[in-house]
Amino acid sequence: MTPIINHPESCILGIGRVEKKPVVINDSIEIASMMALSLSYDHRLIDGVLAQKALNELKKYLSEPDLLFVI
Repeated sequence: MTPIINHPESCILGIGRVEKKPVVINDSIEIASMMALSLSYDHRLIDGVLAQKALNELKKYLSEPDLLFVI
């Protein structure tokens, strides 16, 4: 999935559905819930490093929603 930005947007986040997929955890194959995130943005306005940091923060909170309640 590749979200397309249109003028006057500066960025758009595409969110896929949650799917069960095989992943390796501690050298064993397990089934985990996975979701694709895709961020498209105007590189003239948003630095790629900052966009990736923001996406990583979003991933952290989606993976562990209890962190939203930590003061």
